[in-house]
Amino acid sequence: MTHTSIAACLGEDFLAQALHREYLHVPGALDVTGLMTWDDLNQILAVHRLEQPRIRLSRDGETLLVGGYTAPVTTRRHTVWHRLHPAELHARLLEGASLALDSVDELHPPLARLAEAIERELRTRVQANLYASWTSTEGFGVHWDDHDTIVVQLDGAKRWRIYGTTRPFPLYRDIEDPGEPPTEPIADLVMRLGDVLYVPRGVWHAVSADQGVRSLHVTCGLQTHTPTDLMTWVCEQLLAHEDWRRDLPLLASPDVQADVLDGMRKRLAELLDDPTLLARYRAAMDGQDVGRMVPSLPSIDAIPAEGSLRVRLTTARAVLETGEDVVTLSAAGSTYEFAPAAEAVLRPLVDGRTVDLATLAETAGLALEDVAGLIQELLAGQAATVGSLL
Repeated sequence: MTHTSIAACLGEDFLAQALHREYLHVPGALDVTGLMTWDDLNQILAVHRLEQPRIRLSRDGETLLVGGYTAPVTTRRHTVWHRLHPAELHARLLEGASLALDSVDELHPPLARLAEAIERELRTRVQANLYASWTSTEGFGVHWDDHDTIVVQLDGAKRWRIYGTTRPFPLYRDIEDPGEPPTEPIADLVMRLGDVLYVPRGVWHAVSADQGVRSLHVTCGLQTHTPTDLMTWVCEQLLAHEDWRRDLPLLASPDVQADVLDGMRKRLAELLDDPTLLARYRAAMDGQDVGRMVPSLPSIDAIPAEGSLRVRLTTARAVLETGEDVVTLSAAGSTYEFAPAAEAVLRPLVDGRTVDLATLAETAGLALEDVAGLIQELLAGQAATVGSLL
């Protein structure tokens, strides 16, 4: 896979014109070599105990019963799990079912790196789901998603019918149903190897492998951030003020209640008048993102000062701020303060690189032991992982 950015693949106008607004299809935008193969999928299905809804088969918008393609296994500890039955799985797929595997980025490192690359650019959490199908039967029917999606075609071809929206920006928990989908598509396109498709939330669509070939694609769902999410965070900031922590005077006279509401309104207006509020919210969400945490066995106490030991951050959304006397890193829910010399160690990690300790020490002009100690702090906060073969 090339390291071309998703934003670049979708075009220079993607962020300004398409993001959160309209669908965009770019043929042959991404080199998918090494991302995911059928052999990779076979291996994942063979070695992991995957249960519904993590793995599921769907046909015509209905989820198939798990007993149709698995066999129950009772362990000697009297727990039951469902072993995939390959022959029955093949039969259901031939009958028109589509295979879906959720959060495949947690199971396959190349897709984790793809998800992290999108997170680093678009500054939001990404979950990658994998879909495989063989027939013209629509696995999920005409539907809409409550999050924006970036789709990458990994093998074969898939037909996408795009129907548009009936309720702008619908939510998973909403006060109004979007109603019935439009009857006629506004676009009818075919995704082929390396194609990238962006679909905003709320856009009705239907997909099928009706091109006479099998299909394998991954969808990268983008976590939604709405004004409601912003206000939830703002309310947390307001807890610093006593008048936002006190009990509401529900039984007081109307004039007392009016005074309380007026005070609340002024505090809230002060925050909303801050032109940096959205930037602060984004930085806070980035710093809280836990990413994809990875243990660093066998280093359970202190990592050794070995130059060949490789390190990377476990989150793609770490925030690095530099000042005259201190460098501040916010990552995986923790905040760290280091001396200015640490910037040379942290910068390549924040940029998404995997680097060995010797290179970091040489670049920063620091002793190997000092770099190992710095990385140990990040490991303690689950913001980094180390290993020989990362």
